[in-house]
Amino acid sequence: MNSILQQNLFFVKEHIGMFKAANNYDILDPHSQAMILSCREENLGFFTKMLRFTDYKRMTPFEIIIKTTDGEKVLTVKRGVAFFVSTVEVYDEADQLVGKFKQKFFSFGGKFDVLDASDRVLCTLKGKWTSWDFKFVKEGEEFAQVSKKWAGFGQELFTSADNYMLSISEKVAPENPIRILIMAAVMCIDMVLKE
Repeated sequence: MNSILQQNLFFVKEHIGMFKAANNYDILDPHSQAMILSCREENLGFFTKMLRFTDYKRMTPFEIIIKTTDGEKVLTVKRGVAFFVSTVEVYDEADQLVGKFKQKFFSFGGKFDVLDASDRVLCTLKGKWTSWDFKFVKEGEEFAQVSKKWAGFGQELFTSADNYMLSISEKVAPENPIRILIMAAVMCIDMVLKE
C-alpha cells in the first residue's frame, strides 16, 4: 500500500468540462493544497464515450486508475456494465484484487457494502438523499466520512458541486488495507450514486 494512503484527510476535486466523457479527479492535501494523487479514466472506449452523453451514463463501464504525481500506480477501480445495481472491483498497485463494492438495490441516498477479496463485509457506505454526506460504518463504528463541508483549523471550507472532503478516522491504522477500499469508494460515490 502506498504511504500517501496513510493520511487521514483528502480533498477530491473533479475535473469539469462541458463535453467530457471521462471521469477525472485530482486529490489534494487539504493543508498544503498540493496535488498528491491523480485519478484518470485512461482507457475509455469509443462506444462508452458516446453513451456517456445519453441517459445510459449510469450504466456505462469505467476503469479509474489512481496514481501518485510521479506516475506510480496506487490502485485501480473497475466496473462492467451495470443495469440495476453496481458491483465494483478494486485492485492494488500490483493489480491484485483487494475488494469490491456491492450497491444495495433499494436505498435512499445511496448505500453499498464494502467487501474484502473474499466477499466478507468490512463496512457499509451509507448516504443521505437530502445531502452530500456519506459515512463508512460497521456496527456503529465510523471509519470515514465524505462531505461537501469540512471544518479545520478554525475555518470552514465549503466545496463546490464537484469537490468534496474525505476524512478517515484516526482509529483506522495507517497500514490497514481498508484505506485502499475507502479511497476507491470515494470515486464510486460520484460515479455510481451521484451521477
